[in-house]
Amino acid sequence: MAARNTRLMRCTPDDLFAVLSDGWLYPVWVVGAARMRDVDPQWPREGTRLHHSLGVWPVMIHDETEMVEWDPPRRIRLRPEAGILGRGVIRIDVRPHGDGIAVTIAEEPISGAAALLPSLLWKPMLVLRNHECLNRLAFLAEGRREERELRELDHRTETPDPDEGAASPQARADVRDASV
Repeated sequence: MAARNTRLMRCTPDDLFAVLSDGWLYPVWVVGAARMRDVDPQWPREGTRLHHSLGVWPVMIHDETEMVEWDPPRRIRLRPEAGILGRGVIRIDVRPHGDGIAVTIAEEPISGAAALLPSLLWKPMLVLRNHECLNRLAFLAEGRREERELRELDHRTETPDPDEGAASPQARADVRDASV
């Protein structure tokens, strides 16, 4: 039932996970996230949150996204929450492919306004949105690879391996209810 997209990227899983581990980059690659308000200090530990806003100024909705699963170099699972718009579950899977990686994003609304609509309405919109999200992620991860190969990379040289964390009970329940 989830909306799914896959894109090939010319980079390593570490390049991609370094981008995903930098919470301040979230509105750069997530379509609709307009600005960051805060990043929990232990991000990307499971149970930590990104605090951002959706929309276009002056109409903004404060949103937060919780890390439910952080499993580099294979997968992350996120649980965004945007007030009356509801909650969702997003899974990003990474697998080797040739000289690069194949990245699949699956997303499903599980509560709120979007979940009340038939999938015939929300699924095509999420497919289009996530197509662009993957394009933006590729620009960042492939650019990071180029910097690394030119030895110009001076930040986030390794993918963080945070201490054990735990997603909130509500986020874990949402993941169980979703098909992603």
